[in-house]
Amino acid sequence: MTDAATATDVVIAGGGTAGHVLPGLAIARALVARGHEVDAIHFVGSERGLEVRLVPEAGFPLHVLAGRGIERRVSVSAVRSALSIVKGVVQGIGLLRRLHPKVVVVLGGYAAVPCVVASVLWRIPMVVAEQNAKAGAANRLAGRFAKACAVPFPGTDLPRAVVTGNPVRDEILGIDRATDGDAARRQLGLPADRVVIAVFSGSLGSRRINTAVRALADRWIDRTDVAIHHVAGTRDWDALQAEPFAARPVGLVYDQIRYQDRMDLLLAAADLAVCRSGGTTVAELAAVGLGSVLVPLPIAPRDHQTANAGPLVAAGAALLVDDADLDADKLDALLSPLLDVPATLVAMGTAARTLAIPDAADRVAALADEVARP
Repeated sequence: MTDAATATDVVIAGGGTAGHVLPGLAIARALVARGHEVDAIHFVGSERGLEVRLVPEAGFPLHVLAGRGIERRVSVSAVRSALSIVKGVVQGIGLLRRLHPKVVVVLGGYAAVPCVVASVLWRIPMVVAEQNAKAGAANRLAGRFAKACAVPFPGTDLPRAVVTGNPVRDEILGIDRATDGDAARRQLGLPADRVVIAVFSGSLGSRRINTAVRALADRWIDRTDVAIHHVAGTRDWDALQAEPFAARPVGLVYDQIRYQDRMDLLLAAADLAVCRSGGTTVAELAAVGLGSVLVPLPIAPRDHQTANAGPLVAAGAALLVDDADLDADKLDALLSPLLDVPATLVAMGTAARTLAIPDAADRVAALADEVARP
């Protein structure tokens, strides 16, 4: 935990997942570009979230509060979670009283709840920065009291909504696939003369996607025109290693890794992505102009990942497949026609790029400055 050393301009509250933390860091950097000191921008998150690693690495002050996600069933663990959130709210009330920020930017997730309550109590202006087409519970609560809600798409269900787009980190915005692709492939060990399919589904991974892609790789073992870069995630990694994939000397290029540290390289190298449709993911696909096959997470609250995919699908930038329908047969049926007409992949990427809002982080930062108290 970092103590406040200077006056606090902005508190950025929330986190837990990369989908919350990465847009928050993009907003923080935009605030610095607008003249705020790094030490005047404080993150508040959870002791269990990715912000514990990512925020200090980025150089911003971080305060962590008690709290954990509520389970949707009656159990001892659910009671403990509720008590932990109550403790976090008490901590948040004291923290915001001490920091006394000019504005609070709410990212969402249960880690944001203490600062939402504290902001209402201390009458601190709030801006909600929603990443998804359908707002989460914490942001719907915050939206009732916020001065403005920054949303990624028209029609996102929050009051006083301003369409800003979803903030994307600078290393992704800086990608030019036309000029960066070959170098990215060299760094990742991918061939220059094949169609590269990138498969990823978050740090934990997806069993459904992993199983389907692995079976497809077995089916495509003789293909000499394709390379699959499969980011499997941590959850299924050991099970996948127990059944090693042995490609033939001349045939499919298939790489499987646990975690991809350099997503900028993978997005630059790929011709197509097979992935989930979280808010940050779809924003990054649009920013780099990459076509995709999107498999929404079926347990996402309010089915927001299907809603996130909607604009890309409508623009012709993505194909949508239900998680329950995904298997090797379905993937083969979707991917083979695209591989047969490479111009289609280019067209999908071009369509994705039309949905990008590269200055989204600055738009949210400007909104925060606009509503901040003197």
